[in-house]
Amino acid sequence: MKVPRFNERERTGFYTTLRKRVDNYFTSRNISKHANGAMVFKTFLFWGGYTALYLVIIFGGLSLWSNFGLALILGFFGAMVGFNVSHDAIHGSYSSRKWLNDLIAFSFTTLGASPYIWRISHNIVHHTYTNIPGHDEDIDVAPGLVRLSPADKLTYMQRFQHYYAFVLYGLSSIFWVLRKDFKKFFQKGIGNYAHKHKTADYVRLFGFKLMYYILFIAVPLMVLPITFLQWFFAFFCMHFVQGLTLGLVFQLAHVVEDTAFPEPNENGDIDEAWAIHQMHTTANFARKSWLANFLCGGLNMQVEHHLFPTVCHIHYRAISEIVKETAEEFGIPYLENQTFMGALGSHYRMLRKFGTEEWALRHAVQTT
Repeated sequence: MKVPRFNERERTGFYTTLRKRVDNYFTSRNISKHANGAMVFKTFLFWGGYTALYLVIIFGGLSLWSNFGLALILGFFGAMVGFNVSHDAIHGSYSSRKWLNDLIAFSFTTLGASPYIWRISHNIVHHTYTNIPGHDEDIDVAPGLVRLSPADKLTYMQRFQHYYAFVLYGLSSIFWVLRKDFKKFFQKGIGNYAHKHKTADYVRLFGFKLMYYILFIAVPLMVLPITFLQWFFAFFCMHFVQGLTLGLVFQLAHVVEDTAFPEPNENGDIDEAWAIHQMHTTANFARKSWLANFLCGGLNMQVEHHLFPTVCHIHYRAISEIVKETAEEFGIPYLENQTFMGALGSHYRMLRKFGTEEWALRHAVQTT
């Protein structure tokens, strides 16, 4: 399979103009593109809250059901750390200092995930080949079970995916911690990226995974007066909350109505320039909601994130008006759902379209 190539000769001036305007926004106001006081507050709130919840569960001496409730909240805070802290740091947008980004990226390991694998699969592959079937592994959630692209093979089971897909999103976190990182690490490549691991990459992957397993499996079983089944139920439910929260926000950015799933031609060419491709494959939701922006770490504004991944998410709301106005000026779509529920409904309809509706359409064609 050939590596897709974007048609950068077909420049409209959109991205050049947009970058100048966004750069001017920061320079004219003497504002850093990186974290500010509000971002530091969110870091302490979510990562500190995540740490505090864990310590209370382990050492608080609370009842079984109290700890179970805290485990559910811990799962939600884990997703918040991923959105609001880890994601920016791994993109290098938290700070202009690499060492500080690397330090903050450590928060990802406390969720049981690998920053190294995420940098490859998300930063490099997903951000480059967004929604391109066979290249963007982020739309390969559960091959054979969940169909998120019109190019994927359609199976009988997928007729019902709009019912069970959300359950699988909830399972994604526990599989990520126990399997996904290892699978991606040892496969030949991720998307079009053929990685070559260094010895330090092996040490970090296995070392940090072991640290997480000790903290979240061994320590609770040794310290708390619980059975293995009680621990497993709480651990599973914690990750279900974390996975469902993470999965929903990411899916609402790329698999909603009007987003495109372009395929390269036989030569591997994509008709559009990269920036225009991002505008066709990415959508925002609840852009003007303070609560959505605060909780989602700016990931409800994926248009701005994909165009400016090295800008801290704390600034997305401000520059979103610049992006929208520039897109309208150049006749380029700016996709967005006004609310979270609107985006959720749109994603649900896409699941039906790629499953039930297409199955019915193909069956009708075959019987005529």
